[in-house]
Amino acid sequence: MVKFICYEKCSTCKKAKKFLDDNSISYELRDIKEHNPSLEELKCWYEKSGLPLKRFFNTSGLLYKSLQLKDKLPLMSESEQLSLLSTDGMLVKRPLLIGDDFVLTGFKEAQWTEKLK
Repeated sequence: MVKFICYEKCSTCKKAKKFLDDNSISYELRDIKEHNPSLEELKCWYEKSGLPLKRFFNTSGLLYKSLQLKDKLPLMSESEQLSLLSTDGMLVKRPLLIGDDFVLTGFKEAQWTEKLK
């Protein structure tokens, strides 16, 4: 079973959920706004993903923009960025799909299909 971390009002998350349901993929659902990922979870997911840390930020979000993170992130250390991400789920790119050996940020159907085969 995979962990599906999303925000219910997000249209991309709705598409991802429909994809999982349509493909009979069992998942554990977690609302990112109600249950913000902890620093330890984010650190683990980041390391497992192999992705740049910037890919974990919701760069199109209002909070990201209001905090002017586009300019601030390059000046922050990795641990400062992870700490910041752990303060508010709305800063985190979603949906997140977490399996035993992978972490996907955002919803790209082809990528999800490949990982979930």
